[in-house]
Formats: sequence, structure tokens, C-alpha cells
Amino acid sequence: MQRTLILFKPDAVQRRLTGQLLSRLETKGLKIVGLKMLRVTPELSRQHYAEHVSKPFYPLLEEFITAGPVVALVAEGPKAVSVVRTMMGPTNGADAPPGTIRGDFGVSRQMNLMHGSDSPEAAAKEIAVYFKPEELLEYTSSLSAWVCASDEGK
Repeated sequence: MQRTLILFKPDAVQRRLTGQLLSRLETKGLKIVGLKMLRVTPELSRQHYAEHVSKPFYPLLEEFITAGPVVALVAEGPKAVSVVRTMMGPTNGADAPPGTIRGDFGVSRQMNLMHGSDSPEAAAKEIAVYFKPEELLEYTSSLSAWVCASDEGK
């Protein structure tokens, strides 16, 4: 099983899409093992987006991600990183196909509703930025046997 960090960004929260986005993740078969609402501070933004801090677009990114509350969550499932990235669609909602989250709900590059880790390594790092180990729950879902075959989760 793989874990990934997902952020419902301030635009998703302000547009009251949190429930619909969470529902899509759960309907897909991902298991939520951590969930909280928080305000991203400039310090937390710099920690999360460390590789972008020196880039010209970073000030606008920080302004956006700190503009309102976000919902941070950790989802678990087979190939969770790539599954979530496929569900989100391309960064710019105007270029995202219908059926993807950004294609169904967005038309902007900046206001792109959610963040999903881009690799298992990035996921591990990002999860540690937003969650303490004790905030992530281990449990067996009674539906897990109906989501994928036992050899697919390895």
C-alpha cells in the first residue's frame, strides 16, 4: 500500500467543494488515514514548497496557499500517488479533461483546487510536514477486500 498527501487548497475550501472532493477519493477506493483542517503559515509554505522558494512564481504561490484554510489528508491505497494525480488532472484546469477533478471544477492554473504528492518519496516528506506519526491511523476497512485483489496492494 502507498500513501500520499493531499491538500484541498483555499479555493476548494472557499468554494465548499471539500465534501465532493473527499467523496471522489473515497469512491475511488482510497482509504483516508489522516485528516485535518489548518491554516498554512508562510513558514509552513516555505517548508512544503522548499524547492520553489527561489523561483519567481513563489511569492504568488505562498500568497495563495496562505490565503485561507486548507484541508490536509493522507490517503492510502495501491498506487495512491499516481491514482490521485490522475484523478486531479493537469495543473491548469482549463487544460484538464472532463472527469478529472480540475477538469470538472476548475479553469485556472493557480486556483487548481488541490495538491497531490508527485512521487512516493515526496509523499513521505510532505506527510511528515503536515502530520505527526500519531495522527495517522492504521485500520482495516471492512470494504478493502472489495476494492482490489489481495495481490494488488503490495
